[in-house]
Amino acid sequence: MLPEIGPIKTFGLMFGLAFVVCGALVARRLRELGKPVDWAYEMIFAALVGGLVGARLYWIVANWDQASDDLLGTIFSGSGLTWFGGAAGGALAVILWARWRGWLGLQLLDTAAPALAVGYAIGRIGCQLSGDGDYGEPTDLPWAMAYPDGVIPTDEEVHPTPIYETLAMGLAALLLWRLRDALRPGALFALYLVIAGIERFLVEFVRRNDAVLLGLTEAQLTAGAMLVGGAVWLAILAGKPGGLRAASA
Repeated sequence: MLPEIGPIKTFGLMFGLAFVVCGALVARRLRELGKPVDWAYEMIFAALVGGLVGARLYWIVANWDQASDDLLGTIFSGSGLTWFGGAAGGALAVILWARWRGWLGLQLLDTAAPALAVGYAIGRIGCQLSGDGDYGEPTDLPWAMAYPDGVIPTDEEVHPTPIYETLAMGLAALLLWRLRDALRPGALFALYLVIAGIERFLVEFVRRNDAVLLGLTEAQLTAGAMLVGGAVWLAILAGKPGGLRAASA
């Protein structure tokens, strides 16, 4: 366990690394598409700012009873971030940026798909190193781990769910990157929604989050919506002439 390196928290290091890697991936793709490479830095900066704002606001709304006691302090606190809020805020910021640049369309979504997957995978490495409570339920499996020095410590051996997610989304990023020129516009992002939705829906069964509806957690409901939306999108594209393959593939 390595919760801190001096005053710099490992989650923050992985958070920063995720944006650097995503920026490099987007820059390479923009170069392949003949777009300005500098757009990658603008896009990643928009995602960073929007993601931070969205993650904090989502957490405040979901934990209003706790946050309302010191709203100003909570807003500027270093804790209290949620992935779904960050994803929504980052997506909105990138959409606004793309509209400003005149690049709002399916090509933007497909460009973002591999970067979203690899960024999530790296972010979960930060969760694993910091032991921030994203681990799972107790288990006696051979690879079970305890997090005695984590931000949210536990001496019980539990499912190391951040490792599960890093492996799953790392492989997803590789697959999406390899398919970047093989699928028709929009299909790559739809496939990302399906994969990310399945991954999060399944991992929630061994995490410690409470059910909120029909025996499912809030994350599972959101992941289910991603999965269904992506699957419907793929089905629509598959029904068009040429199917899911790109015109030149």
